[in-house]
Amino acid sequence: MELKIIKTEADYRLYLGEVERLALADPSPDSSAGARLELISLLVEEYEKGRFRFDTPSPIEAIQFRMHEQGLRQADLVPYFGSRSRVSEVLAGKRPLTVQMIREVSMGLGISADVLVANSTSPVSEPIVDAIDAEIDWNRFPIKEMERHGYFNEVPKRNARALSELARDFVTSILPSGSHSPILARQGLRGDAVNPKSRYGLLAWKARVLDIARKRKARERLSTYHSEAINPAFLTQVVHLSWHQNGMRLACELIEGKGIPIVIEPHLAGTQLDGAAFLDQDGTPVIGLTFRFDRIDYFWFTLLHELAHVMKHLSNPGDAFLDRLEDSEATEVLEVEANRIARDALIPRAAWRRSEVISAPSRERIMRFAKEQMIHPAIVAGRVRRESGNFRVFGDLLGMSEVRNQFPEVSFK
Repeated sequence: MELKIIKTEADYRLYLGEVERLALADPSPDSSAGARLELISLLVEEYEKGRFRFDTPSPIEAIQFRMHEQGLRQADLVPYFGSRSRVSEVLAGKRPLTVQMIREVSMGLGISADVLVANSTSPVSEPIVDAIDAEIDWNRFPIKEMERHGYFNEVPKRNARALSELARDFVTSILPSGSHSPILARQGLRGDAVNPKSRYGLLAWKARVLDIARKRKARERLSTYHSEAINPAFLTQVVHLSWHQNGMRLACELIEGKGIPIVIEPHLAGTQLDGAAFLDQDGTPVIGLTFRFDRIDYFWFTLLHELAHVMKHLSNPGDAFLDRLEDSEATEVLEVEANRIARDALIPRAAWRRSEVISAPSRERIMRFAKEQMIHPAIVAGRVRRESGNFRVFGDLLGMSEVRNQFPEVSFK
C-alpha cells in the first residue's frame, strides 16, 4: 500500500487497520516496519485533527453534555442551581447563569468557567470568573495533610502564618492565577476522581505534582517533548518492559526520556486518586501516580491509562485528567476511550480473544499466555479477575506489595 495523505473515510479506516496490524507485530522502531508504523500513525493523527475539530460549546450545551456523560437528571442539578424551577429555566435558556451558579456548576460538574461565561454579551464575564476565584475558601484545602506531606517546605513561614495562608501561597505559586487565568475556575479538571468533595484536594495534589515535575525538568534537563513520539508502537514498547524484573522503573525512565516527567506522590485523603495526566503551561505533559494500591497489575493499567490521555486527550495547557480507576467504572467518554487504549496496549485484542485464558482460566494458562505476550503475569491475572467479576482468584499473581519497593525514594507515610 502506497502511503499518501488521508482524504476519505475509506482511506482512514484502511490506515487504522494497517496501524493495528503493525502494532500487533511490535516492530523495532529502527526497522522499516517500525518507521512505516510511525508514519502511518502520523497520517492518521493529522486526519483526525482535521475531522474531529469541534467549536467551543455554549454554556447550556456544556452542561447538557456533562449530564449525558454522567447520566444525570435535572433533579441532580438542584444543588448547583438552588431549585428544580431554576434548573429548568436555565436549561431552557430563560434564566441566565449567575456568579453563584457558575461557581457551583464549575466546581460540581468540572466544567471550566471559561465555557460557562462563553458567548456572553455582558462585559462582566472576566469579573465573573474573578469572583469565583475570590470565593475560594482556603480553609477547605486539606492543609494539615498537605503540611504533613511536605507541601509547604519551601514556602516562607513568616511569623507563624496560618496554614491556610501557606496553602494559598503554595497553590497560587504553581497553578495559574490572576485576571487572565483564575486558579480555581479555569483548571479544566476532568476524570472519574473529580467531584465537589474532592476538588480542593485534587487541586492541591495537582499543584504538588506540577511543582515536583518542573523542578525535575530544570534539574535533570529532560528531553524536549514531541507529541508524535507517543504512539501505539511506543505504548507496546512500554508494556513489554513489564517482563523485566525492574520493568516498572525502566518504564518510567523510558517515558521520561520522551520528555514526560512522571511524579509519584501519595494521594490526599478523600480523593481516591490513582493517577493523572496534565498538560503544563509550557505544553509539557506530566503524569502523576499515587500507588494507592501496591499491586503490579494496578501499576501497569494506571500508567497505560495516563499515557493514553497524553497521546489522545491533552490539548490545552492546564488540561487535567484525574482518575479513580481501581474501584469504579468509567463514566466519561474520554475515560472509556483511555481504558480501551490501555487494555489493548497491555494485551492486544486479537490475542486475548483467541486465548484459552478467557474460557478456562488457570494459573498455568495465565503464566503461559504472559510468556507468549512477553508481559508480566499480573497483567493477565488482573484482567481475568476484572472481566470475570471474581476477585477471589489468582490474587497471588498480582504482585502484591511489589510496586513501592521499586521506588524506595518515595515516602508513603
